[in-house]
Amino acid sequence: MAEARRVEIIGIGAGDPGHVTVAAVAALNRADVIFLLDKADAARELSDLRQAILDAHVPAGGHRLVRAQDPERVRTEAGYGEAVSDWRARRADVCADMLAEHLGPGETGAFLVWGDPALYDSIISVVDDIRARGAGFEVTVHPGISSVSALAARCGTTLNQVGGAVQVTTGRRLARGWPTDVDDLVVMLDSREAFAGFADDPDVHIHWGAYVGTADEVIISGPLAEVADEIRETRARARAAKGWIMDTYLLRRKPGSV
Repeated sequence: MAEARRVEIIGIGAGDPGHVTVAAVAALNRADVIFLLDKADAARELSDLRQAILDAHVPAGGHRLVRAQDPERVRTEAGYGEAVSDWRARRADVCADMLAEHLGPGETGAFLVWGDPALYDSIISVVDDIRARGAGFEVTVHPGISSVSALAARCGTTLNQVGGAVQVTTGRRLARGWPTDVDDLVVMLDSREAFAGFADDPDVHIHWGAYVGTADEVIISGPLAEVADEIRETRARARAAKGWIMDTYLLRRKPGSV
């Protein structure tokens, strides 16, 4: 009987090698193969950040690196759910081929995930899809420090107010309006700058961060009415300079202001 194969899904934080947990370091050092999915718009820079994390925590030569191109996702308003499902299926095809070709009996493979694998990342679902197709391997997930946690720490704040609810959402959903009974909103994946729709509300405060945890980190905090334009201009400059952007923000309303 062949030895079991293992897959470790490892959250590596938002970019700072110091944010990698002790459990994640142990998992990285168990891996025989590390699988990397490179994004076309920022492949080199993100690849360098991951390599810096590996250099900080894993002895050279202790593993094999296997790279593949992350499939492009169709960006569309119509059929959004179908587009995401299609992208995840194509991502599963790529990862299934990597595992079949490079992960041998008794070996452990690792997928490195920015931030935390459980927060707006698809790898857990992709691996579940591959297993549902009949591939045999054991899976362990290691949580990481998300950009959300890193942003709150850098701003010296909490994500919720006393006794209040906090909701993690997307720019797409925020554009439909502020959710009821929620004073604090963490917003991710906001390509449309949905925060600007609340810039006239004097009771809204924002903590915004881009490239959190990296050398290029930018943080802007303040009343949204005062800093919304600064955030939009800073975001546009950063995206133009680097060709990509990873940002998130916390919107906070005074309790009872609505």
